[in-house]
Amino acid sequence: ALLASSDRVQAIRTAVALGITTGEPRVDMPYIAARKRALVGEFAADRIDGIERFPLHRGQAHFLNERELAVGDEVLEADSFVIATGSNVAPHPLPGLLETGFLDSDALLDLEGIPESAIVLGGGYVGCELGQFLSRMGAHTQIVIRGEHLLSGADTDIGETLTEAFRNEGIAVHVRSRMQSVRKERGRKIVRLERDGIGLDVDAEEIFYCLGRVPNIAGLDLDRAGVTAHSVTGIEIDESMRTTNPRIFAVGDVTGEFLLVHIAIYQGEIAARNALSGGDERADYRLQRSHTIFTEPQIAVAGASEKELQRAGTPYVSGSYAFAEHGKAMCLGKTDGFVKMLADPTDGRILGAACIGPEASELIHEIIVAMHFNATAEQFAKIPHLHPTLAEIWTYPAEECAEKIGASAVGAPR
Repeated sequence: ALLASSDRVQAIRTAVALGITTGEPRVDMPYIAARKRALVGEFAADRIDGIERFPLHRGQAHFLNERELAVGDEVLEADSFVIATGSNVAPHPLPGLLETGFLDSDALLDLEGIPESAIVLGGGYVGCELGQFLSRMGAHTQIVIRGEHLLSGADTDIGETLTEAFRNEGIAVHVRSRMQSVRKERGRKIVRLERDGIGLDVDAEEIFYCLGRVPNIAGLDLDRAGVTAHSVTGIEIDESMRTTNPRIFAVGDVTGEFLLVHIAIYQGEIAARNALSGGDERADYRLQRSHTIFTEPQIAVAGASEKELQRAGTPYVSGSYAFAEHGKAMCLGKTDGFVKMLADPTDGRILGAACIGPEASELIHEIIVAMHFNATAEQFAKIPHLHPTLAEIWTYPAEECAEKIGASAVGAPR
């Protein structure tokens, strides 16, 4: 909801490129925040109505043993338990940060006003989405990261493309920067950095802490239940969602690996079926790990990334195509980014794909469907695509992959 507002602000500002001239848009942050709260409240009420069809016990829970759970003064006994306590903002050990004051990513979601300037600590998906939001709503924004580009876990070409897009939009991205300390002087919050052995101070009205999340397991007394967990990596589970105590299951952020809503739902369904039936249904993350990031340009990934294939030593061929060369993107004036496809060099099966560009979060679903049915790059290239559409851009990397696989097969010994 918040990003919808900032995206609209940017569309108004850049409309001049399409021959439309307007004044600077006025941002009503209290209204935007209230709209967000109303939407969240509506979604939450629907979920709560569903939960309250079952006995609902409200309170702080902790295990007494492998079969009993205390909730306030009540003691509940069950054959199976499912832990879905989510995650919290990661601890902030940076010297001076607590004393200076800051807002974390949770607090930013309830922001009623935009600061004149902001430093965002962290360039993961949360830092990127919220950093761009702040910038578009009027804050002079700086993002501080230790790596060479935003989204250090993403493929290099994606991270570099997003970093360039942010800088072109006026967002300062401080790469290779180690955060040393924080202090306050004359009403400004100052972060001391070290980059390439040289000290550097950056200052702003407000600091936003976006350096990750940790599993919410404090106070659960998991050891009493025979459940192994780590404060950073979360509760240890197998592919059936069972913990080290086979009677207790864990799903979602509390397991530490996939911090994605659709995966939490998927895991929850598997855990529920296994808990009720005593079965051993296993998760398959080949397509479930697909994800999207709502920056502009948007980012979406299906299946394996190029980094993952390289780490695993999996052979692949790749094809790519830039939005700058794509007719519909040119008409829209949204030419940042590209699409790429990764395929098995032997049988042509699509192994993964990535998109950074306009409507990436929608475009990626075509690839997910194709991968669900184990389509090859050649088969995908033959699917009719309407013109002019953004979706037809996928035909180019598919054709490139198919040609590489075909050329390899022709040259192979018989």
